[in-house]
Amino acid sequence: MLILFFKAAILVPITMLPIINPFGNAPVFASLLGNVSRDVEKKLARQVALNCFFLLLGAMFIGSHVLMFFGISIPIVRISGGLLVAFTAWRLLNDNGQDAIRTQVATAPMEAWSDEEFKVRSFYPISFPLTVGPGAIAASITLGASTPARLLDQVISLGSAAVGAAMTAFVIWLCYNSANKMVKMLGRLGTMVMLRLSAFILLCIGVEIFWTGVVGLLVEAGIAIQ
Repeated sequence: MLILFFKAAILVPITMLPIINPFGNAPVFASLLGNVSRDVEKKLARQVALNCFFLLLGAMFIGSHVLMFFGISIPIVRISGGLLVAFTAWRLLNDNGQDAIRTQVATAPMEAWSDEEFKVRSFYPISFPLTVGPGAIAASITLGASTPARLLDQVISLGSAAVGAAMTAFVIWLCYNSANKMVKMLGRLGTMVMLRLSAFILLCIGVEIFWTGVVGLLVEAGIAIQ
């Protein structure tokens, strides 16, 4: 039983981390921060990791039930989320150094923010859709879609999902907490290349998610795709 628990827990980060790609997103995270203090960077990295933990956990536990209640299909989630990811990536690709989000985060006196305001500002667009995007949410919903019949199995399933989400959030924190160190190591040119490359890959992911949603809708409508 313990082996099954750990297998189920490890399945979550194995599934999520290639989709989330926190290492590739770290330069983007550092770019959005701008020239903030180390304390602010650490605090924001912790908050983003915490946000992502609850996003993944919520998607696994109640995602399928919420979608079913509102009559929203997974393809619709993918189309909407894909557009959101593509928009964020496009803005990063065309960033001239005065991006509104970066300017807001970097120049606003964070010491004056309330805890609630800090949580809100850390959520969009860093936690969602940059880190946990529609692809990760759709994968989380899929992981949590099958609920075991027995009560003991349900408890094990919920526990392993929570542990797996925590492991994923820890890796996100590890990458984002060291984002500026990574940027300094890469240098100005290396960071610019890495940022633009990451933004372009993010744009491609957004278009791919959007197209997957379109294909899913066409299949639901009974239209064959060759």
